[in-house]
This record gives sequence, C-alpha cells and structure tokens, in this order.
Amino acid sequence: MIQEVLAVERIDDDIYRGGAFPSQLRRTFGGQVAGQSLVAATRTVDANYAVHSLHGYFLRPGRPSEPAVFLVDRVRDGRSFVTRRVSAVQDGEVIFSMSASFHIVDDKGIEHQDVMPPAPDPESLPDRRAVGSENERKLFAEWDNFDIRIVDQEHTARFPGLAARQQVWFRYRESLPDDHLLHVCTLAYMSDMTLLGSSKVAHPGVATQNASLDHAMWFLRKFRTDDWLLYDQTSPFAGGGRALTQGRIFTRDGQMVAAVTQEGLTRLGVNDTLVSSPTREQ
Repeated sequence: MIQEVLAVERIDDDIYRGGAFPSQLRRTFGGQVAGQSLVAATRTVDANYAVHSLHGYFLRPGRPSEPAVFLVDRVRDGRSFVTRRVSAVQDGEVIFSMSASFHIVDDKGIEHQDVMPPAPDPESLPDRRAVGSENERKLFAEWDNFDIRIVDQEHTARFPGLAARQQVWFRYRESLPDDHLLHVCTLAYMSDMTLLGSSKVAHPGVATQNASLDHAMWFLRKFRTDDWLLYDQTSPFAGGGRALTQGRIFTRDGQMVAAVTQEGLTRLGVNDTLVSSPTREQ
C-alpha cells in the first residue's frame, strides 16, 4: 500500500525514518525517496500551508533493503511561504537532497492554463503488466498497485518542432482516503515513473544506461491519484550523455494539476535490465 511506503517515523526533532520494502530493483526507486522526503518536510509545516514545488537531486544509489533517515532543515518560515530542505541519508551518506516550498492556502491571483492535449482513453490501452518484454513486465510489476497505460507512438499526436513525445495514463488501483497531502506525496512518487523514457522514444532499440539526476515538480491544484491522470511528456534535448525531460499532468476532465522537469543520464553502451530510472551509480 502506498500509505505504508510513504509513512515516515519521527525519531527526534526534524529527524524521520522511512521504511524499507522488498524490491526487484537494484537501487531504491527515486519516487520512493522523493515521496518520503516530501512527507518528512510536511511534518514540520503548519496545515495553513500547502506544498507547491520541490526540487531534488539524486546524489548516490539507495539500497532498497535499508531504510533512509530524513533530516529536515527549517530554512524559512514566512507569512506567505515556508521553505524546507531535506537530506535523505543511508550509512552516513546523503543519497538525495530536496528543497520544498509551501504556500499559504487559498491565496488569490490571475488564472489560466494550457489546453489538455488529445490522447486515447486509458481503458483502450493495455495494462503494462500484461504487455512488453519479460523485463518490462517485471519492472511494471514492481509498481503493481499502480495502473500504468502507455500510449503507443502510432497514436501519440505529433506537433511540429518536438523532438520526442510520450503520453502515459496512470492511477493508483485502490481507493485512497480524502487526504490531499497523501495524494500530493503519491503523485511525487508516481512522477518519476516513465518520464526519462520519453527521451528514448526518438531512439528505439538504442542501449543506454539510465538514471534520474534531478527532479523538479510544481503542484498546481487539487487532484486525486486514484483517478486517471494523463502524464504528457516531452524530451526537448538529449546530448553529452544526458537528456532533459518535461511533463504536464492533467485530470481526465482537462484540469492541469502538476508540472515536472527532470534531467537524466542516458549514457550510450549500457543496456539496463530490471533497474529503475532513478538513483544508481553514475
């Protein structure tokens, strides 16, 4: 259950510990350490403030068999904004560093958003646990509680000037409580799934070593992660062994709820097998 994955235990003032969970992955899934870091940060923030952005760096490979300790630094407590810095530590070394910003709830301002791009209905797409190679099926089985449907390139709308584009529908399979913080942290967990893969659609069959290097995310309005969300992904650049990827996340009725930017390692010559896109040796 995602509630168990995201749960952190307070062990002292501004110090928390996450759980360790069985995994087929050689390195801790980056979404897990990012989600747990965000939970730890929110534990130190008044309920009148909601997280609106996070910026994280994957610094060292995490070990799925061991818990991480999260050290929270209270950088700033302002009237409208609150800032926290979190260091995720294993064996005395920082494996992930994140800054998170919180904004006072119900502030007012101008409003607009992009139109949601066209995409096939999620029900018309195959469940990723049942398609693809044996390695892909095993990888998606790692996220068995998430329903992930990738739009094939034949049915992905092409826009002039875009180098690479991928669309993914996803949702948590079970009903979740009406706790917006849980849905925010679940989306932080989910946002690392498949995003770096958008850089590979322009290079089918090319063997690369993949790893997330950094991850930035903005939360725009309320949503539910147990309802279908469209992750519209692009990769505007790849070169020098790295790829830049971007994603916009929409509800099924077209509301834009989050935006993500990530740079990842896409080094030639190493074909990853049964590894997550996040933290690993670089």
